[in-house]
Amino acid sequence: MRTTTNRGLQPNVLGTFDTIVMAVAGSAPAYSMAATTAVLFGAVGHAGPAALLYCAIPMFGIVLAYARLGRIDVNAGAGYSWVGRTLHPFLGFLSGWALVFAATVFMVAGSLPAGSLTLSLIDADLADSTPLAAAVGAGWFLIMLLVVLGGARLTVRAQLIMSGVEMLILIGFILAAVAHRGRATAFDWSWFGLGQFEGPQGFAAGALIAAFYYWGWDVTSNLSEETRNSRRTAGLAALVGVAFVFLLFVAVTVVVNVLLTAEEIRTAGPNVLAVIGQQIWPGVGGKLLVVAVLLSTVATLETTLLQVTRSLFAMGRDRTLPAPLGIVHRRWNTPWVAITAVGGAALVMFAAAAAAGSVQQILRDAVSAIGLQIAFYYGLAGIAAIVAYKAVLFRSVKNVVLGGLWPLLGSAFMLWAFVESLGELSTTALTIGLGGLLLGLLPLLVYWRKGSDYYRPARLDALRAMAAAEGSGPATRARTGTRDQSYATDF
Repeated sequence: MRTTTNRGLQPNVLGTFDTIVMAVAGSAPAYSMAATTAVLFGAVGHAGPAALLYCAIPMFGIVLAYARLGRIDVNAGAGYSWVGRTLHPFLGFLSGWALVFAATVFMVAGSLPAGSLTLSLIDADLADSTPLAAAVGAGWFLIMLLVVLGGARLTVRAQLIMSGVEMLILIGFILAAVAHRGRATAFDWSWFGLGQFEGPQGFAAGALIAAFYYWGWDVTSNLSEETRNSRRTAGLAALVGVAFVFLLFVAVTVVVNVLLTAEEIRTAGPNVLAVIGQQIWPGVGGKLLVVAVLLSTVATLETTLLQVTRSLFAMGRDRTLPAPLGIVHRRWNTPWVAITAVGGAALVMFAAAAAAGSVQQILRDAVSAIGLQIAFYYGLAGIAAIVAYKAVLFRSVKNVVLGGLWPLLGSAFMLWAFVESLGELSTTALTIGLGGLLLGLLPLLVYWRKGSDYYRPARLDALRAMAAAEGSGPATRARTGTRDQSYATDF
């Protein structure tokens, strides 16, 4: 894969365990629950567990689609490449653009809570100041920007520390919550039922918010060019990561329903985990969960930066965006121009956020807008997988179910949630979500007119790809007893 400097990203940096950690960190368990639990409760009430469950089933269809597409096309652009080569280059570009735009918006949506949480550890009154939160959040963002710029190995090591501590705190508090005696509401199995939703639009609104919970696992596909045995590893890591965070999300949502009243959940807003921590372990518990959310927020800033910069790198390499975005740093093997561009755009948005409303309102609109973008590009990827594998789809029942029906369910669900939720979202959320997609038409038309080869793609076909792989012969194995020092960790 050629870049504008004839240099690519550094291969074989990530092992299997590293990639699973990236998938979990990409979904940002503690951050997602802190930022979104009150928003989800406002949309569906006590049916939060049901929204997470019924979104997880089709989400696994999208994970399967990504895994199958990654086996036949290893590309840092992921859906941008796959959709472009199966459905249409215009749709492929918009898939990539949706991810880039959503991730850039998330730089602010993720960094503001990081700023607020940091301030709350110092003085609770300071956390309510949006300008201060934006300034401190921008500081965290710049630190992660430098880590990502420093290379994939440094990024992995930082991620292992942050996510490891976060998981220990979260699992510890889930176990403590099970033993806790105080109850605001008795557990009810109806929380997992469809009857809790107020019609199709209410269900769609809940599904869109739930999609934001899971979003981020696909960073494994954007890191595929830097992953050992990525044709297998990226998809496996995504499946393990989504299964793990699903259990965490449902467990914590049930804990919130049981321990807090509806009014406490609404009042807590993005501080809901801190409130839960105080309930379980007064004095220390709230602070510990604030630390977990802060680590999760910073960790997911890192994975989101990886996603957006690798996507921009692929688009620059294909010259569907300015070619310098495809330049790789000679020492660090990172797309430094793309990283710098994202940093500049995000800092401008920080300045706008500092002058805007409350952190909670910004967060609510950003989550909904990002949800629209996610539903759009995930939905197209599900269809792309079916088209790419159409020649082998009916060779076995397994292919029909895992390669056809389940990705189709995931795609249909995402696109349905996209359409149904349009009537439920605020004007601000719609402007950010749809306006961001429409903005992508400008570079699409400009670089299409310039004649980028991306718009004349070689069709992605699983049958041809597998035949080519068989014809190339087995990969050469390293000698027994040796180990590639570029692997950070591996099973």
